[in-house]
Amino acid sequence: MAVVFLGLGSNIERERYISAGLDALERLFGELDLSPVYDSPAIGFDGQPFFNLVVRVRTDLPLAQLATTLRHLETEFGRPPNATRYSARQLDIDILTYDDLVGAFGAVTLPRDEILRHAFVLRPLAELAPDITHPLDGRSYAQLWRAFDSAAQPTRRVDFSWRGRLISRAG
Repeated sequence: MAVVFLGLGSNIERERYISAGLDALERLFGELDLSPVYDSPAIGFDGQPFFNLVVRVRTDLPLAQLATTLRHLETEFGRPPNATRYSARQLDIDILTYDDLVGAFGAVTLPRDEILRHAFVLRPLAELAPDITHPLDGRSYAQLWRAFDSAAQPTRRVDFSWRGRLISRAG
């Protein structure tokens, strides 16, 4: 089974769509490992702030099939198939890593470059998997987060409940 880290985000009815996305991912993959949820500003466009988190799943799906499955989920939750990269969205699901694969695989490039560029990806990833190393950089996600200029990209952990249990506490 492949270990996959996914980035989830929403800036339209954030609580509703993050919860719905987690429900859908649990139906597909079973048990989910979740990072805390973060509030962060939209990057690359003027828009409402996002809720973001990272989810670890285990899957037998080949990478291409996983990518297709996740795009279908986004579409089911209202994302137009031709949506631009920097736009508001109900649910965004990005494959951050798939085992230790490195390179371009069709429409998916691994590891996703946003891991090293955006606090809303790196911070939750570092909390969920602090000792896992970046497949290209070689440093752990915790080391990468410590070296990151977090003041330039503010993120704020929020209280977030899913299925009646608190999965994220503000802090």
